[in-house]
Amino acid sequence: MKQIVIVGGSHGVGKALLHRLLSDGNYGVINISRGEVPAHERLEHHVCDVMQGFPQLNIQSCDGLVYCPGSINLKPFHRLSLSDFQDDLNLNYLGAVRAIQALIGPLKRSKNASVVLFSTVAATQGMPFHSSIAGAKAAVEGLTRSLAAEYAANNIRFNCLAPSVTDTPLAEKLLSDDKRREASARRHPLNRFGQPDDLASMAEFLLSDKANWITGQVFGIDGGLSTLKLI
Repeated sequence: MKQIVIVGGSHGVGKALLHRLLSDGNYGVINISRGEVPAHERLEHHVCDVMQGFPQLNIQSCDGLVYCPGSINLKPFHRLSLSDFQDDLNLNYLGAVRAIQALIGPLKRSKNASVVLFSTVAATQGMPFHSSIAGAKAAVEGLTRSLAAEYAANNIRFNCLAPSVTDTPLAEKLLSDDKRREASARRHPLNRFGQPDDLASMAEFLLSDKANWITGQVFGIDGGLSTLKLI
């Protein structure tokens, strides 16, 4: 049975992934989040705010790590304080660094470990008001590629998902009424915004042995927004 650590499995994409893994009898899950999750025989839960640090876990072997916490801090550049940039960097980038450093030993002891991180379409597509979050997530993409190279010899795969707007609590202000939801859907070539399971299913695939020749990649899970322009 594969042992997977999810950071942020109490809501959004992390919650959808937690449900998918527990529905598959081949996974045991350790969840780390601020919020509670329903009890399950194959689930170990730790309450933790990753902005404050990463918990000490007694894990002998870890087959996968998924770091889900993120932020959507959209403001004009002149209204962003230095602490805004620091908070986005701390949550999105340094939080992932802390999680990986805490688990790199157990990941090395796995025969085929996989780490899945999260970026955003705005890291590569210039979008107004995204300077803080785009910078933090671009750092996550660089971390993904660097660690994929560094730990290839240990057979640890590192990949990253770069979504567009997804219907999670994180995006509730962007999708707060029918007008905004319709406008968001129209921005995407597939004429809809994302759902948590769109990302969770890809993360589940990357954790599985079916993806054991995939590493160092950033996947745009964005309804075609980053690569398609319909005329």
